[in-house]
Amino acid sequence: MQAPAAVPLREALAFWFKLGFISFGGPAGQIALMHRELVERRRWISEGRFLHALHYCMVLPGPEAQQLATYLGWLMHRSAGGIAAGVLFVLPALFLLIALSWGYLAFGHLPVVAGFFAGIRPAVAALVLQAVWRLGSRTLAHPVRAPARWAIALAAFLAIAVWAVPFPAVVAGAALAGWIGGRLAPAQFASAGAAHSGSAAPTTAPALIDDHTPTPAHARFSRLGLARVIGAGALLWLLPLAALLAWGDGGQALAAMAWFFTKAALLTFGGAYAVLPYVHQGAVEQFQWLTAAQMVDGLALGETTPGPLIIVVAFVGFVGGWTHQLLGPGALAAAGVAGACVATWFTFLPSFLFILGGGPLVESTRGRPSLTAPLAAITAAVVGVIASLGLYFLALVARGKALGPPGPLGLDWPALALALLALLVLLRGRLGVVPVILGCGLLGLIWRLVAQQLAL
Repeated sequence: MQAPAAVPLREALAFWFKLGFISFGGPAGQIALMHRELVERRRWISEGRFLHALHYCMVLPGPEAQQLATYLGWLMHRSAGGIAAGVLFVLPALFLLIALSWGYLAFGHLPVVAGFFAGIRPAVAALVLQAVWRLGSRTLAHPVRAPARWAIALAAFLAIAVWAVPFPAVVAGAALAGWIGGRLAPAQFASAGAAHSGSAAPTTAPALIDDHTPTPAHARFSRLGLARVIGAGALLWLLPLAALLAWGDGGQALAAMAWFFTKAALLTFGGAYAVLPYVHQGAVEQFQWLTAAQMVDGLALGETTPGPLIIVVAFVGFVGGWTHQLLGPGALAAAGVAGACVATWFTFLPSFLFILGGGPLVESTRGRPSLTAPLAAITAAVVGVIASLGLYFLALVARGKALGPPGPLGLDWPALALALLALLVLLRGRLGVVPVILGCGLLGLIWRLVAQQLAL
């Protein structure tokens, strides 16, 4: 076997930098983009190595697309390459979302801005329901062959929507059900394979890092290497947290944010939409950093920016820091930026540690059967969890009175009609996420302006 050919570091950094600005479309679109560029076009990595990395990232809590970028950067250029790939995937979205969050809070009271956001809230409900359809069509597509997955999805929906079971408990229960079910009825939890990659056709040309390329020296497991990653991660978590705790009252509140978003990063599986119920429970209901309507608006802003959708945590941190005046009434913007940075740091730090520490172990498992049943069960549960979130957002839209006074049954029928229109457009695949959100915002603004003129 030959040693793997080196991908030029400068060329790789240029790609990761570009990816940070063009990675729209949520995790499915971002993974498909990486697959098209790295597997099909550039041939930096083979289909098999790409999917092996992807399957590991799907098992992890946190943003799978950002973790996949980190993994591939690490595989090609050691830890520095992985860190650069992961950071460049997130950084443009963070800067853009901080600017959008400031504009939202500074000018959101203006009629034009309020009308625009009144229109995008129905679009957000449609986006979440579309996510249910897309994930469910992959996970629950065969009800005759896989009734166990349907049962897990239904149980997860009821646990969240009716019994208010904490999200981590739902995930743990699903994993246990999958572990048991994988032994009693393994066919019910068969892996979907490469469906996630978005590959249109197999590729045959050899890749720089091919299926049979030996594992690079830095990607081989060693106890010392794992200990170094764990030690560095502990310091990168403890030192900022200790500094926040020693800062004073504002720092204490930011430390609470740090601890909350650390738990969100460690305990939530299934991508950004699956993280949102947990973030909503804590940020809206427990800590009251923002309102439910602001949470919906933040999700819309996150959808219109590149990078991982879970970057919406930066919006949550910004609004929490601003509205709670964590640095005093004269430093609202600074408090918002501090909250956004804290939320982002403690949300994404575990993802880097999972890849840099766990990557060598994963590389050592290539060619061996993997335990897919718990992952399949978790994915099925995530369908039910996201469905509960979508219906919750739809209920907020229906009762929000954003586009008009209550109609029959006390519902905002124009807003519901706009949500249905957005859902139909998204399901047909004629337009992307950003055009749908902007279009709904424009329609909402026009509707509000016309309604105000008619009321005069």
